[in-house]
Amino acid sequence: MKRARLIYNRTAGKELTIKLLPRILDRLESHGLETSCHATRCPGDAEEAAKEAVHRGFDVVIAAGGDGTVHEVVNGLKPNQDLPRLGILPCGTSNDLARALQIPKDILRACDVIGEGHVRPLDVGKVQNRLFVNVAAAGWMTEVTYQAPSRLKTILGQLAYYAKGLEKLSTLLRPFKIRMVTPERIIEEDIFLFLVANSSSIGGFDNLVSNASVSDGKLDILVIRKTSLPHLIQMVGTVLRGEPLIDDRIIQFQTEKLWAYSDEKMKLNLDGEWGGDFSGHFEMIPGHVQVFCPLK
Repeated sequence: MKRARLIYNRTAGKELTIKLLPRILDRLESHGLETSCHATRCPGDAEEAAKEAVHRGFDVVIAAGGDGTVHEVVNGLKPNQDLPRLGILPCGTSNDLARALQIPKDILRACDVIGEGHVRPLDVGKVQNRLFVNVAAAGWMTEVTYQAPSRLKTILGQLAYYAKGLEKLSTLLRPFKIRMVTPERIIEEDIFLFLVANSSSIGGFDNLVSNASVSDGKLDILVIRKTSLPHLIQMVGTVLRGEPLIDDRIIQFQTEKLWAYSDEKMKLNLDGEWGGDFSGHFEMIPGHVQVFCPLK
């Protein structure tokens, strides 16, 4: 029987994992996974728990929470050569990576996906010696993701981000200057938003970066140039309708390596969590971990 370690965020989403924990463990056990669990206690705890799981030789590590929990777990796996396989139970607010991997929203069905054993390679981004699984971002608009209190996210879900965004509307529209250097081009612009994507699902929206794939070995860059408020609202409407974001105020391309800098001190957002100051070298690590997902 294989051994699995379930690392779960007690406050993720609407505290769904706590409510379903006995059934989750039963379902995983029914698939031949001898499962123990660890409840996170503070920021960074999931990362330490993942390191401990590798040290103890678990075959599978399961992240139950949102993208932030997956982010911490994958960073806990990074120093090791022989990595356990990664399972994801989408219990968070957005669950962007799980949605990109087509992992079911139903938590028990997501357990079945892990038990069925089909895996695919998952690329992982790297910046400033930190890994990210779905997106790295900078810009005043991104700060609402880690400023929305966890309790508010538990109660309101995705609405917590919109509530925080309305509170900070006057500062969200401040542009900043960026310099991007790739092997193919150099770009200098005043922009509102900078994204490095690993999938097409970002911030609860599908097809925001339509060509992005979690297993193509590429960084997908999306930048929104400085523009007027009506133009920005029009672009947001396009995203909300699920239509491709094609606009002359958008810069979008793929690359293998990127150096990005700003004269203004900006915060870096990694998978919805604070990732230090924005600057430096971005790259993709192809197939860094094997992740369970449905068989297409």
